[in-house]
Amino acid sequence: MADKSNFLYPRSSYHGDFTPEHLVFNANLQEFSQQVNYICNLETGGKLQPEDAYKRIKFLWKQLKRSKKELAIGQNSSQSDQGGER
Repeated sequence: MADKSNFLYPRSSYHGDFTPEHLVFNANLQEFSQQVNYICNLETGGKLQPEDAYKRIKFLWKQLKRSKKELAIGQNSSQSDQGGER
């Protein structure tokens, strides 16, 4: 069962600056990517109407955007960039 799950829902290792928030957002981003891939394949295969595919992807995008905001991803990056070397 684990092999099937890994095949259907592959996960890549996280290599960025580690914070719990970044790790959670990375998982959310990978989930978003997988879902968009499935939706695109269904639409390409004629199993999903283009407008329905668009609506589903838009909904997923809003979820990802809300996740980014709730995790405060990128809010302090401009301050930390200014203090570092250029």
